[in-house]
Amino acid sequence: MTAFDTWMREVQAEVERALETLLPASATVPHKLHEAMRYTALGGGKRVRPLLAYASGALFGGDAQALARVAAAVEMIHVYSLVHDDMPCMDDDDLRRGKPTVHVAYDEATALLVGDALQAQAFEVLAGIDTLPPSRQVTMLRLLAEAAGSAGMCGGQAIDLDSVGLALTREELERMHQLKTGAMLRVSVILGALCGKDLSVIELEALGAYSKAIGLAFQVVDDVLDATADSATLGKTAGKDAADNKPTYVSILGLDQSKELAEQLRREAHEALAPFGEQALRLRELADLIVQRKA
Repeated sequence: MTAFDTWMREVQAEVERALETLLPASATVPHKLHEAMRYTALGGGKRVRPLLAYASGALFGGDAQALARVAAAVEMIHVYSLVHDDMPCMDDDDLRRGKPTVHVAYDEATALLVGDALQAQAFEVLAGIDTLPPSRQVTMLRLLAEAAGSAGMCGGQAIDLDSVGLALTREELERMHQLKTGAMLRVSVILGALCGKDLSVIELEALGAYSKAIGLAFQVVDDVLDATADSATLGKTAGKDAADNKPTYVSILGLDQSKELAEQLRREAHEALAPFGEQALRLRELADLIVQRKA
């Protein structure tokens, strides 16, 4: 096992502990809602967004309590988006992270409320940080709201739903994914860094360029895997994008060119981190992981 693998497992374990603590207990009323929140948030997923937060936090000497809460908050937002995405009114999927989706394991109304509650819980968790300057904490809350809302993840999902069956240009597809996927990846990086210090313009620009590259790379690789991997490997239904007639990088560029684009974006992510030198090792390794992953 490499040093990166060890670090990654340690962070994933820390995030799991934080989520265990910061999610409402199943024994608390309403039991079914809290049980379903824990069902979907615990014990699954790669935790890419928390890993990014911890990696950028390490770069800037992030406070441990703040990092744990940031990691939990961005993961709660991500998980809520998956719960809603899987519902019949959206992507209508019955498998996520290798187990039945929330609306299948419970029911549609519970799934809707689970997403709502997880989003609210994320902001409560972030607001609970008491080790950072209040002005910086307010900035962090605003950045997370922007990344999760209509100018970010929700806006990208709306464009995605409206694009089914349409022939998007590559530029239109990139814009959609910069919002749908990239916004939450970027805010994970920025919030992790803010656990350590206020950022200079140069630092913010470098992290922004890195985040843009990995955000697009993440989606390109998702599209490649959807076209090439099986459901057991992915932990979700494979081939669904093509079946639903959704525009993807593979449908626009083809499989080989999509793989080449992912590699190009990986190099761009590395280049963006040049100002930080070797201290940005974990962020570079995460860029590699995003592009080279098999699920």
